[in-house]
Amino acid sequence: MLADSPTAELGPVLARRFGPRLPFLLKVLAVDTPLSVQVHPDLAQAAVGFAREDTLGIPLGSPHRTYRDDQHKPEMIVALTRFRALCGFRAERCGDLLELLDVPELRPYAAVLHTRPGEAALRQVLTAFLAPPARLLPAVTEAVRRASMGGGPYGADLAAYAAITRAHPHDPGLLPALMLNHVELEPGQALFLGASTGHAYLSGLGVEITANSDNVLRCGLTSTHVDATELLEIVRFTMLPVRAVAPRRDAATGEHVYPAPVDDFRLSRFDLVRGDAPRALTVDAPQIVLCVRGEATVASGGRSVELGPGRAEYAPAGNPLRLGGEGTVFRATAGLAH
Repeated sequence: MLADSPTAELGPVLARRFGPRLPFLLKVLAVDTPLSVQVHPDLAQAAVGFAREDTLGIPLGSPHRTYRDDQHKPEMIVALTRFRALCGFRAERCGDLLELLDVPELRPYAAVLHTRPGEAALRQVLTAFLAPPARLLPAVTEAVRRASMGGGPYGADLAAYAAITRAHPHDPGLLPALMLNHVELEPGQALFLGASTGHAYLSGLGVEITANSDNVLRCGLTSTHVDATELLEIVRFTMLPVRAVAPRRDAATGEHVYPAPVDDFRLSRFDLVRGDAPRALTVDAPQIVLCVRGEATVASGGRSVELGPGRAEYAPAGNPLRLGGEGTVFRATAGLAH
């Protein structure tokens, strides 16, 4: 349907910008086992990588294919329950944490991080951690387990890494994971993940929106293809504080908008109160309305749909919706149309 009538489905602005495809993907993630440590390329990296693998004749369906398309994949996760994740490289504390584990083989890497902190040191350590000797993994796993029982300033972080070792015993991905910040989101808070940022989701329930791409480069906690060489080419070694994204409330509409610096998607939340006037939702872009709590009524023309938790309704561009009910509803559309 979208391929046959892209302008009708997407609106003229999005059809020109993105072509005959929905620019965003929306899903509910229920994470009960730590997911893979991964990064996504930016647009330029994706275009180059996709063209290179096409030239090499690697089939799109091959398990050794790294780039499935020529698009970037920024993403945002909004916590519905307490949500734990890894995101971005630790700053000076990375070397401290490796020292705390007291594994002799890790001491040289802690020394590198302490002696010349910065991108070069992080690159050197990550390169080594992507191909560790097998004998090192059981020692690190046991050290994490023991250290996680001691509390202290790294208590919450070590508990998260210990959960990884239980789910993925002796997986090489634990070592890159130790280099990443541990983040806990409270319900309603969000995390935006731009291109080339190392991350992993550990536990919790959340609403995730991403640009429409399948480009994922993994470096551990997975049984799928790991392209360490390419990952080191695209990963960003910046060490910045990780901040939860808080929504901005539009007083006129009651819409809570989660700001993101991309035009592929826009995610917002409505907290519906029964008896309030229905909200009119019209935009020159497709939109998806997802109910996560309570009940919502979505009306369009002469049609009305009742949504319970986990149910969603799609509307093409320019199709006016009226939203009412009692509960919590997320609305996904394209940022370019706002």
